[in-house]
Amino acid sequence: MQPERWVDTLIAAAEHDDVYNEMENDDILNANGGPVDFKMCSFRKDYAQLMMERSLSKSTYVALLTLKHMQFVHVTDPAAKTYFSSLQNEQKKWRRVAGVTGREIDDAYALLEFCDAFSLLICQGLLQPEGRKMEISTGPNGKVYQVYESGPQHLKVVPWPFEKKNFTLRFESRTIDQLSFSNIAEFRQALQTAEIVGHELTVSRS
Repeated sequence: MQPERWVDTLIAAAEHDDVYNEMENDDILNANGGPVDFKMCSFRKDYAQLMMERSLSKSTYVALLTLKHMQFVHVTDPAAKTYFSSLQNEQKKWRRVAGVTGREIDDAYALLEFCDAFSLLICQGLLQPEGRKMEISTGPNGKVYQVYESGPQHLKVVPWPFEKKNFTLRFESRTIDQLSFSNIAEFRQALQTAEIVGHELTVSRS
Protein backbone atom coordinates (compact mmCIF):
# COMPACT_ATOMS: atom_id res chain seq x y z
CA MET A 1 0.00 0.00 0.00
CA GLN A 2 2.97 2.34 0.44
CA PRO A 3 3.20 4.88 -2.42
CA GLU A 4 6.49 6.10 -3.87
CA ARG A 5 6.04 9.59 -2.40
CA TRP A 6 5.77 8.13 1.09
CA VAL A 7 6.93 11.09 3.20
CA ASP A 8 4.69 13.56 1.37
CA THR A 9 1.77 11.15 1.78
CA LEU A 10 2.42 10.97 5.53
CA ILE A 11 2.51 14.76 5.73
CA ALA A 12 -0.81 15.02 3.92
CA ALA A 13 -2.36 12.32 6.12
CA ALA A 14 -1.22 14.08 9.30
CA GLU A 15 -2.10 17.64 8.31
CA HIS A 16 -5.01 17.48 5.86
CA ASP A 17 -7.49 18.89 8.42
CA ASP A 18 -5.22 21.31 10.28
CA VAL A 19 -7.20 24.36 9.17
CA TYR A 20 -10.01 23.24 11.49
CA ASN A 21 -8.46 24.29 14.79
CA GLU A 22 -10.41 24.82 18.02
CA MET A 23 -7.84 27.37 19.17
CA GLU A 24 -8.12 29.51 16.04
CA ASN A 25 -11.58 29.14 14.47
CA ASP A 26 -14.53 31.35 15.35
CA ASP A 27 -17.33 28.88 14.56
CA ILE A 28 -16.71 26.16 17.14
CA LEU A 29 -19.92 26.60 19.20
CA ASN A 30 -23.45 25.84 18.05
CA ALA A 31 -26.60 27.86 18.73
CA ASN A 32 -26.96 26.19 22.15
CA GLY A 33 -23.40 27.00 23.19
CA GLY A 34 -22.17 23.45 22.78
CA PRO A 35 -19.13 22.35 20.73
CA VAL A 36 -19.87 21.99 17.03
CA ASP A 37 -19.86 18.43 15.71
CA PHE A 38 -17.19 18.40 12.99
CA LYS A 39 -19.41 16.13 10.89
CA MET A 40 -21.98 18.93 10.67
CA CYS A 41 -19.56 21.57 9.37
CA SER A 42 -20.37 22.96 5.94
CA PHE A 43 -17.94 24.08 3.27
CA ARG A 44 -16.23 27.43 3.80
CA LYS A 45 -14.25 28.88 0.95
CA ASP A 46 -11.94 30.87 3.24
CA TYR A 47 -11.00 27.70 5.13
CA ALA A 48 -10.47 25.82 1.87
CA GLN A 49 -8.19 28.52 0.48
CA LEU A 50 -6.17 28.65 3.69
CA MET A 51 -5.81 24.86 3.68
CA MET A 52 -4.63 24.89 0.07
CA GLU A 53 -2.09 27.66 0.79
CA ARG A 54 -0.69 25.68 3.71
CA SER A 55 -0.54 22.51 1.64
CA LEU A 56 1.20 24.22 -1.28
CA SER A 57 3.82 25.56 1.12
CA LYS A 58 4.83 21.91 1.62
CA SER A 59 4.52 20.52 -1.92
CA THR A 60 2.20 20.30 -4.90
CA TYR A 61 1.79 16.58 -4.11
CA VAL A 62 0.48 17.39 -0.62
CA ALA A 63 -1.82 20.02 -2.15
CA LEU A 64 -3.26 17.47 -4.58
CA LEU A 65 -4.04 15.03 -1.76
CA THR A 66 -5.51 17.77 0.40
CA LEU A 67 -7.74 18.93 -2.43
CA LYS A 68 -8.81 15.35 -3.04
CA HIS A 69 -9.85 15.07 0.60
CA MET A 70 -11.88 18.28 0.51
CA GLN A 71 -13.65 17.02 -2.60
CA PHE A 72 -14.41 13.74 -0.81
CA VAL A 73 -15.82 15.49 2.28
CA HIS A 74 -17.86 18.16 0.46
CA VAL A 75 -18.92 16.14 -2.59
CA THR A 76 -22.58 17.24 -2.37
CA ASP A 77 -22.05 20.92 -1.54
CA PRO A 78 -22.75 23.20 -4.57
CA ALA A 79 -20.49 25.96 -3.24
CA ALA A 80 -17.65 23.47 -2.88
CA LYS A 81 -18.14 22.16 -6.41
CA THR A 82 -17.80 25.70 -7.78
CA TYR A 83 -14.57 26.21 -5.85
CA PHE A 84 -13.12 22.87 -6.92
CA SER A 85 -14.00 23.55 -10.56
CA SER A 86 -12.01 26.78 -10.38
CA LEU A 87 -8.91 24.74 -9.50
CA GLN A 88 -9.01 22.29 -12.41
CA ASN A 89 -6.22 24.02 -14.33
CA GLU A 90 -4.18 24.34 -11.15
CA GLN A 91 -4.48 20.60 -10.54
CA LYS A 92 -3.06 19.86 -13.98
CA LYS A 93 -0.11 22.15 -13.25
CA TRP A 94 0.46 20.61 -9.81
CA ARG A 95 0.45 17.07 -11.24
CA ARG A 96 2.98 18.13 -13.87
CA VAL A 97 5.25 19.73 -11.25
CA ALA A 98 4.91 16.76 -8.88
CA GLY A 99 5.49 14.29 -11.72
CA VAL A 100 2.46 12.18 -10.89
CA THR A 101 -0.62 10.99 -12.73
CA GLY A 102 -4.21 11.33 -11.62
CA ARG A 103 -4.26 7.58 -10.93
CA GLU A 104 -1.23 7.85 -8.63
CA ILE A 105 -2.95 10.61 -6.66
CA ASP A 106 -6.14 8.53 -6.47
CA ASP A 107 -4.19 5.56 -5.09
CA ALA A 108 -2.30 7.70 -2.55
CA TYR A 109 -5.54 9.34 -1.46
CA ALA A 110 -7.16 5.95 -0.92
CA LEU A 111 -4.41 5.30 1.63
CA LEU A 112 -4.92 8.72 3.25
CA GLU A 113 -8.67 8.12 3.46
CA PHE A 114 -8.07 4.68 4.97
CA CYS A 115 -5.88 6.23 7.69
CA ASP A 116 -8.42 9.00 8.30
CA ALA A 117 -11.34 6.59 8.56
CA PHE A 118 -9.41 4.21 10.83
CA SER A 119 -8.40 6.99 13.21
CA LEU A 120 -11.95 8.36 13.37
CA LEU A 121 -13.39 4.95 14.26
CA ILE A 122 -10.89 4.62 17.09
CA CYS A 123 -10.92 8.18 18.46
CA GLN A 124 -14.72 8.49 18.39
CA GLY A 125 -15.15 5.17 20.17
CA LEU A 126 -17.22 3.74 17.33
CA LEU A 127 -15.80 0.21 17.37
CA GLN A 128 -18.50 -2.39 17.94
CA PRO A 129 -18.53 -4.67 21.02
CA GLU A 130 -18.38 -8.47 21.07
CA GLY A 131 -15.92 -8.68 18.20
CA ARG A 132 -18.33 -7.42 15.55
CA LYS A 133 -16.55 -6.29 12.41
CA MET A 134 -16.75 -2.75 11.06
CA GLU A 135 -15.69 -1.53 7.65
CA ILE A 136 -12.75 0.88 7.71
CA SER A 137 -12.42 1.84 4.07
CA THR A 138 -11.46 0.63 0.62
CA GLY A 139 -7.71 0.69 0.11
CA PRO A 140 -5.75 1.66 -3.03
CA ASN A 141 -5.80 -1.98 -4.13
CA GLY A 142 -9.61 -1.99 -4.19
CA LYS A 143 -9.90 -4.28 -1.16
CA VAL A 144 -12.37 -3.48 1.60
CA TYR A 145 -10.74 -3.52 5.05
CA GLN A 146 -12.50 -4.28 8.32
CA VAL A 147 -11.57 -3.94 11.99
CA TYR A 148 -12.83 -5.66 15.13
CA GLU A 149 -11.93 -5.85 18.80
CA SER A 150 -10.32 -9.15 19.77
CA GLY A 151 -9.83 -8.20 23.41
CA PRO A 152 -9.29 -5.20 25.69
CA GLN A 153 -7.20 -2.59 23.84
CA HIS A 154 -6.54 -5.09 21.07
CA LEU A 155 -7.73 -4.70 17.47
CA LYS A 156 -7.44 -6.90 14.41
CA VAL A 157 -7.69 -5.79 10.79
CA VAL A 158 -8.78 -8.03 7.91
CA PRO A 159 -7.38 -8.46 5.36
CA TRP A 160 -4.03 -7.41 6.81
CA PRO A 161 -2.56 -4.40 4.90
CA PHE A 162 0.56 -3.67 6.97
CA GLU A 163 4.14 -4.92 6.68
CA LYS A 164 4.60 -5.63 10.40
CA LYS A 165 2.66 -8.43 12.09
CA ASN A 166 1.53 -6.08 14.87
CA PHE A 167 2.09 -2.57 16.18
CA THR A 168 0.93 -0.22 18.94
CA LEU A 169 -1.16 2.91 18.42
CA ARG A 170 -0.85 5.73 20.94
CA PHE A 171 -3.13 8.73 21.15
CA GLU A 172 -4.43 11.24 23.70
CA SER A 173 -7.88 12.52 24.61
CA ARG A 174 -9.46 15.26 26.71
CA THR A 175 -12.96 15.04 28.15
CA ILE A 176 -15.03 18.10 28.99
CA ASP A 177 -18.12 17.43 31.14
CA GLN A 178 -19.64 20.85 30.57
CA LEU A 179 -22.26 20.80 27.79
CA SER A 180 -22.73 24.50 27.11
CA PHE A 181 -20.49 27.57 27.13
CA SER A 182 -21.29 31.26 27.21
CA ASN A 183 -18.59 32.09 24.66
CA ILE A 184 -15.65 30.68 22.72
CA ALA A 185 -13.10 31.87 25.29
CA GLU A 186 -14.83 29.83 28.02
CA PHE A 187 -14.80 26.72 25.84
CA ARG A 188 -11.13 27.14 24.96
CA GLN A 189 -10.24 27.57 28.61
CA ALA A 190 -12.08 24.36 29.48
CA LEU A 191 -10.34 22.52 26.66
CA GLN A 192 -6.89 23.74 27.64
CA THR A 193 -7.32 22.83 31.31
CA ALA A 194 -9.01 19.45 30.76
CA GLU A 195 -7.04 16.40 31.91
CA ILE A 196 -5.02 14.76 29.14
CA VAL A 197 -5.40 10.97 29.06
CA GLY A 198 -3.09 8.68 27.11
CA HIS A 199 -4.37 5.58 25.30
CA GLU A 200 -2.68 2.55 23.74
CA LEU A 201 -4.09 -0.02 21.34
CA THR A 202 -2.38 -3.06 19.87
CA VAL A 203 -3.26 -3.78 16.25
CA SER A 204 -2.39 -7.24 14.99
CA ARG A 205 -2.94 -9.68 12.18
CA SER A 206 -6.06 -11.82 12.35
